[in-house]
Amino acid sequence: MAVHGSKIGQVADATGMSIRTLRHYDELGIVSPSGRSAGGFRLYSDGDVERILLIRRMKPLDFTLEEIGVFLRAVDTLASTDATPADKEHASQLIADVRSQTGERLEKLRTRVAYAEEFLTQLDELPDEA
Repeated sequence: MAVHGSKIGQVADATGMSIRTLRHYDELGIVSPSGRSAGGFRLYSDGDVERILLIRRMKPLDFTLEEIGVFLRAVDTLASTDATPADKEHASQLIADVRSQTGERLEKLRTRVAYAEEFLTQLDELPDEA
């Protein structure tokens, strides 16, 4: 039976992540490829790539890999048919916490961008004399 998916180099190109980073995520169990080729190459499904893109979106907001792992497990719990109602409630609360933190972190980033834009404007107003 043929195994389908994208090889790690293709995923690295598609996501803007390095091969080293993708291997590290696999080692940590944050994102593991869904399959392997007959030759042992990692094969990533579309779902795996979406998970990697989710991580890429969280990293600039300074979420740690540990926090990202907790979040991804919560997402998996909500999608699971085997999870108990208590587990799903806990997962929902974790996701709500991440949503709240994301809003706070986004506001801090917006402030930093505004400061950077102000500074650039000030730099542009300096005389060009050297």
